[in-house]
Amino acid sequence: MSMSTAPEETAPPPSGRHRPLLDLALRVAGGLVAVLAGALTAVLELLLATLRVGGHLIGVSVLIAVGANIALSWFAHEAVGRRWAVALPATPWFVLMAVAAVRTAEGDLLVTGDNWVGLAMIVAGAMTFAVMGFRQILAPPPPPVRSGD
Repeated sequence: MSMSTAPEETAPPPSGRHRPLLDLALRVAGGLVAVLAGALTAVLELLLATLRVGGHLIGVSVLIAVGANIALSWFAHEAVGRRWAVALPATPWFVLMAVAAVRTAEGDLLVTGDNWVGLAMIVAGAMTFAVMGFRQILAPPPPPVRSGD
């Protein structure tokens, strides 16, 4: 009685001509995730900018802005595979920060001038995206991919 250790293949492996389409679809999906994550982290940071402990503002949103923007910049570059991909999470982040700093017709304002945490969060988050983008510009080009690999 013989035993087979590998199951029989029923479907052929993906052909080479579908790989570019799959690669493009994954890059677009990664870009969309980066955009949505940029917007989500901006909202989270804005909500935490007014967080108080014992009546005093704490700077947790500044730390989250720096950490999240580093992670988002890295993810966008890895997912999309282009140096400009840092702009994908940065754009909705900047838009939401700008909207939060403008007074509405009703007089509402999310980030006020007397909230040091909100102002530090905007500066630190913007600088983080700027540094990550600058690092991508200065990074050496990736080595060429050989067709036999």
